[in-house]
Amino acid sequence: MPFDYVVDPKAIEKNSFEMIRKLTDLDGLDQSQQQVVMRIVHSVGMPEVADKVKFSANACESGQAALAAGKAILCDVEMVKQGITKRMIQQPPLCLLNDPRTVELAKASGETRSMAALELWGDDLAGSIVVIGNAPTALFRLLEMIEQANEKDGGKDGKAGKDSKNKPALIIGMPVGFIGAAESKQALWDVHERLGIECITLLGNQGGSAVSSATCNALLRCNIGEIY
Repeated sequence: MPFDYVVDPKAIEKNSFEMIRKLTDLDGLDQSQQQVVMRIVHSVGMPEVADKVKFSANACESGQAALAAGKAILCDVEMVKQGITKRMIQQPPLCLLNDPRTVELAKASGETRSMAALELWGDDLAGSIVVIGNAPTALFRLLEMIEQANEKDGGKDGKAGKDSKNKPALIIGMPVGFIGAAESKQALWDVHERLGIECITLLGNQGGSAVSSATCNALLRCNIGEIY
């Protein structure tokens, strides 16, 4: 028997975001922040997660500028990479989780591949968008790397040195799970000002590939005027 349902993709999206606006508290957020929060709510179907989304002072502005300039998008897992809308980016996102060099580094160090992959990001890290949606260990390692770089560049106690440049334009840190996920995101939020980094995170155990890629997509859509 026939079912009665909406098939027009534009109507589905429009109606979805109209409903999300009614169900979600967006007070105090600027336009870009609202778009990010709504995309996150849309990706999990849970308006109650909105109050767990945290933005550093210039997170959206810095992220949008980097995306507009075609800077690298660095992902912790393939699912995050595949979730980023390709029509809106200038170059494919980079994920080195399955790179043979990553596998060898992880074996040699006894660490996760997600941690080892970061060692191969190299010069791509500076000015990039880092999107972490799965691995808390990757987020912890990234914070360690930035702190070490700050100290090399003349900062004290890991604070951002005056000439410190080896850091991303934005970290979207939203790993999901029960071991280290909430802790890694809280660590990001606690140290972002000291380390001089911009970030968007979703505190608590929730997160994941869909949420983190949706956040990146929201910024990309803001850049081309796709606003709901």
